[in-house]
Amino acid sequence: MWNKVALYYHTLKFLKWKQIKYQIYYRIRNALIGRGKYSDQIINKSKIQKLRFQSSIESINSYSAQKGFSFLNLSHFFSDGIDWNYSAFGKLWTYNLNYFEFLLQNEITKEEGINLIEDFISKIDKIKDGLEPYPISLRIIFWIRFITKYAINNAQINQSLFAQTQLLSRNIEYHLMGNHLLENGFALLFGAYYFNNKVFYKKAKQILVEQLEEQILEDGGHFELSPMYHQIILYRILDATNLVKNNRLIFGGELEKTLSFKSAKMLGWLQNMSYRNGEIPLLNDSAQGIVPKSKQLFKYANSLGINPINSPLNESGYRVIRKDNYECVIDVGAIGPDYIPGHAHCDILNFCLNVNDKQMIVDTGLSTYEKNERRQKERSTSSHNTVLIGEIEQSEVWGGFRVGRRANPKILDENETSIFATHDGYNHLGINVERRFFFYDKKIEIKDFVKNQQNFIAKANFHFHPSLEILMKNNLVTIGNTVLKFKGASEIKKERFEFAPYFNKTIPSNKISITFEGYLKTIISV
Repeated sequence: MWNKVALYYHTLKFLKWKQIKYQIYYRIRNALIGRGKYSDQIINKSKIQKLRFQSSIESINSYSAQKGFSFLNLSHFFSDGIDWNYSAFGKLWTYNLNYFEFLLQNEITKEEGINLIEDFISKIDKIKDGLEPYPISLRIIFWIRFITKYAINNAQINQSLFAQTQLLSRNIEYHLMGNHLLENGFALLFGAYYFNNKVFYKKAKQILVEQLEEQILEDGGHFELSPMYHQIILYRILDATNLVKNNRLIFGGELEKTLSFKSAKMLGWLQNMSYRNGEIPLLNDSAQGIVPKSKQLFKYANSLGINPINSPLNESGYRVIRKDNYECVIDVGAIGPDYIPGHAHCDILNFCLNVNDKQMIVDTGLSTYEKNERRQKERSTSSHNTVLIGEIEQSEVWGGFRVGRRANPKILDENETSIFATHDGYNHLGINVERRFFFYDKKIEIKDFVKNQQNFIAKANFHFHPSLEILMKNNLVTIGNTVLKFKGASEIKKERFEFAPYFNKTIPSNKISITFEGYLKTIISV
């Protein structure tokens, strides 16, 4: 019992008062009167604006009339009418169904898109997850972009869109904050421009100005520290810039400077964090095939006249070392913002390595958001290239998106060729873990120090890309022309793990687990 009390205490004590206030308010209000109904207000047609957009990025093909819907590598065909509440594949799949991002794929026609929207509207009174603020936010943006693309003026669609924007404005996700709150702000901005609505605009401006200032770090990283979510938010800022830049007569384009500056900073961070082959490391809830690739985002930004502002990696806690034949990404930062660590993993002192532009040592990735054993495993310390003490996690990740007691990193020293860092995740056991990286032209040395190890086993894990063949002999691990040598190892094992570069898809691969006492030196010769 007391363990559970402590877990809740360490989880809740970091929340902002605003989050707690709105959690309580929304729960009481929803229980008494519900979250709000659609407005009966008749929209004055003269208020609806004919917006202009430059070309954006094509959406991934996720719908066809013949095959149905495909999201997160799971497909379903509705043979007897679309069930917008379909939940067999989990809530995130249902969310994707309700986003309507498929309206922006090339393969969908104007008539198909209108029919899908009208089908949704006809069933809206029975829709559940799709009327939560987050899917409403994305749907507003994608509906407006689709309507604008085909110059659609449909009274029924306009009425529903206005009602959904009003519903969103009464249910802003102040209780969740983070990327959810930003998405609410972007949606209100699109709604404000489309309906020339000053009330929507005032709220959108307040959210976006405040949250972009807080969420975009000085080095350009998004503060939830997930490269995938960084790409998502950057994509949305670019679309918002597109909206404001090309429709200045509506609200004077006053947000354009802020949006352009923040997106330029984020482009710089993405440039620093992307591998030379264009891919991102799969850190902190990142997966492939969800958002536009870095190359597409750079091209889109360039078309809007936005160029990267390159700042050295610092506040986000990531470092990238590049040599002629390798790139190494190191995580010596916090797990994320204390009050919203939902995408955090136990990955302090973790690293990923590309050799000759090919993945070698990888983060295990992300395959699910469901609250299950798989989700827990993918967030665990043993699923990252760092040091595990016993079977105890660096941070208490739980409940899918929760963190109780959490580790705090500290950089002891760094320069162009070395990084020394530690964290306090095991201080409650009286144990200190420190890792030192040394970078040479054709070699990386990693020294791990565990002080006061006592009766706990220390393990360093190294996860390898499934395309690689691993040969082991004594204390040597050979992968093609790359050799890993371990000094101070008590035991070296090759074990299996599930590499998860995509949602709902894993690939069997190999990892090396090294048991040691007090000190381990790893030499990676590339």
